[in-house]
Amino acid sequence: MLQGRKILVGVCGSIAAYKSALLVRLLVKAGASVQVILTPAAAAFVTPLTLATLSKQPVLQGFLKDEQAGEWHNHVHLGLWADALVVAPASANTLAHLANGLCDTLLDAVYLSARCPVFMAPAMDLDMYQHPATQVNLRRLREYGNTVWESPAGELASGLNGPGRMLEPEDMVQALEQFFQGGER
Repeated sequence: MLQGRKILVGVCGSIAAYKSALLVRLLVKAGASVQVILTPAAAAFVTPLTLATLSKQPVLQGFLKDEQAGEWHNHVHLGLWADALVVAPASANTLAHLANGLCDTLLDAVYLSARCPVFMAPAMDLDMYQHPATQVNLRRLREYGNTVWESPAGELASGLNGPGRMLEPEDMVQALEQFFQGGER
């Protein structure tokens, strides 16, 4: 069901970013064309080379392609190109940006320009996830019509146990397949 689909994958700064490589691999294997957008903080957790190799596309990291030539990554074009935007992992910082219309990264700008369905897989530590501000942002994003996948409980990188884990890549791919088959998000 993902054959020929165009999927933007936004990767944010979270320890769960290492799972984004498997997500990209599974999407490509399912026949999707994948374009990865890496936030500045995400590059500390996963390399552009890894994601570019798996997606078979250069990874986009900022607004400018070639500053000296005046070439830029057109966020409007990207938002119109995609059949879906998947933000995984979606950090507390990025969720706050998206929920409040802040726009200082390429991913923020693409989100605000996207006309496609948007799916988010939150990933952060327990206290961050449970903080009232994060919960307000998650509610607001759902109210905007985005799909925010539930964060499963389990052991977190900090050693705490509870919600905050990123949904597994296999589960995200299955949810996307169901969505494109006309099923539930």
